[in-house]
Amino acid sequence: MSGAASRLQPPPLEVVRADVMRVLAEDIGRGDVTAALIDPAARARARIVCRERADQPAVLAGAPWADECFRQLDADVRIDWHHADGDRITPDAVLCQLEGNARALVAGERNALNFLQTLSGTATVTRTYVDAVAGTRAKILDTRKTIPGLRLAQKYAVRCGGGYNHRMGLYDAILIKENHVAAAGGIANAIRAARAASPGVFLDCEVESLDELRDAIDSGADRVLLDEFSDAMLRDAVALAAGRVPLEVSGSVNLERVRAIAETGVDCISIGALTKHVHAIDLSMRFDA
Repeated sequence: MSGAASRLQPPPLEVVRADVMRVLAEDIGRGDVTAALIDPAARARARIVCRERADQPAVLAGAPWADECFRQLDADVRIDWHHADGDRITPDAVLCQLEGNARALVAGERNALNFLQTLSGTATVTRTYVDAVAGTRAKILDTRKTIPGLRLAQKYAVRCGGGYNHRMGLYDAILIKENHVAAAGGIANAIRAARAASPGVFLDCEVESLDELRDAIDSGADRVLLDEFSDAMLRDAVALAAGRVPLEVSGSVNLERVRAIAETGVDCISIGALTKHVHAIDLSMRFDA
C-alpha cells in the first residue's frame, strides 16, 4: 500500500460499525414511525448530491460511515460511489447512487448525511490550511479537540484533507504541558519522570520561552511544541533548534497567520479548529423518480 493510500485508511470496520449502531439507535429508537407509510417491500433508487456554492469547493470524507448507515438497515443495498474520500467535490456533483429497500433508505438518510456533512467539513477546512502552507516544510496537525465519540472518524477526515494526526489520545504519546511541568518542578524533571514511566513512548514537550526550549532539547524531547510564540520568536526557535528536534507550533493559529508561521521554518502546526469549529458541508439525498 502506498503512503498516500495508507494515510487514507479508515478506522477498523468495528469502529465504524459501533459509531453507526450508536447513531441509528439514537435516531430510530423503537422504530421509524414515518416510514410506516412506505410499502415494506418497496425498493427505490436515490443519489447523494453536493449543494455547496461554486466558490467553496469541498473535500469528501465519511463514505465508510455512510455505507454502514444503509447496510445496517438493508444488507443488500447497492451503493455506487462516483467520488472517493479525499476528492474535491463541486456543486451539484453526484457523490453516489443507491438502490435498496425504500424504508431503509429513508431511515438511513439523515444519519448518513450527518456523517458525510460533518466529516467532509473537517476535511474541507483541513485542506484549506494545507493549501495555505503549500511549498513550505510545515505539516498541518490536528489535536484532541474532537467531537466526543467521533475522534477516530474526525482524525480520518483530517487525513482526507491532507493533514496529519497528532496523538490519538492520552495512551499513545506523551505531551508534557505547563501543568505537568509545574507539578514536576521543571521541564527536565518532567521529561525524566515521563521517560521512566513510559520508556520508548514518543514525547512532545510544550514550552513558552526560548530558555524552556533549550531545556526541552537538552532533556531529549522527541518534539517541542512552541506555545503562543510570535513569528520573530519562532524564527529564533528554529535557529536555536538547528534541526536537532522537530518544532511544532500551537496557539493563536488562524488562516490569516498560518502561512507566515510556516515560513519561519517550523515542522508542524497543530490546529484545534480543524475538528472543533466544524462547518458542515451542504449535501442532500434525493429519490429518483
